[in-house]
Amino acid sequence: MLFTDIHHVAIIASNYEKSRHFYSEILGMEIIREVYREERQSFKLDLRSGQVGIELFSFPSPPDRPSGPEATGLRHLCFAVDSVEGVVKYLKSRGIEVEEVRVDPYTEKRFTFFKDPDGLPLEIYAK
Repeated sequence: MLFTDIHHVAIIASNYEKSRHFYSEILGMEIIREVYREERQSFKLDLRSGQVGIELFSFPSPPDRPSGPEATGLRHLCFAVDSVEGVVKYLKSRGIEVEEVRVDPYTEKRFTFFKDPDGLPLEIYAK
């Protein structure tokens, strides 16, 4: 095997404070470090979810990217959860819209999707 694991996923936020709150406070990801890079006028927030890191960036005036479910590029970011229904209930209690729970026809695992503040598709998938 060439790779041993996924190290991190990088996300550029249109509203850094809103996304920082979403990923750290609502989704409960651990903040590892936060730095402001003066030369790039950019914040970089390192978060952790299990063994995978998330790098959350801010940049002045980042361009929009198509984010439809079938657009070319990264399709979605998926988080493993113990209870899909429990996480759905929690997200809805925080005012986050969540799609109907579905069952993967191949694995028979439950899953669903919701979006981050910039509309990035996020998935929760039963372990």
